[in-house]
Amino acid sequence: MKGKVVQFRRGRHRIHEGHFLLDVGAKKRDEAGKFVGKQVTWTSSGKQKKKIKGKIASAHGNKGLVRAIFERGLPGQALTTEVEIE
Repeated sequence: MKGKVVQFRRGRHRIHEGHFLLDVGAKKRDEAGKFVGKQVTWTSSGKQKKKIKGKIASAHGNKGLVRAIFERGLPGQALTTEVEIE
């Protein structure tokens, strides 16, 4: 299944580098809750095809977004790119 990286998890004064908000196609918070615990893999588009793995931690807000925690922070170019949900 595919998802899309929407934004860093951020507050007013701080950005959480390893945390990202993902759009998984859910419309409501309870639908997004079904994805909690699943593995996420982001693959770079360069020649080396680097893979960074993460895990969906929780739903975020009421509009169906989820919060994923990656083992390493994703680069800024990862915004609006696709991730693979297993």
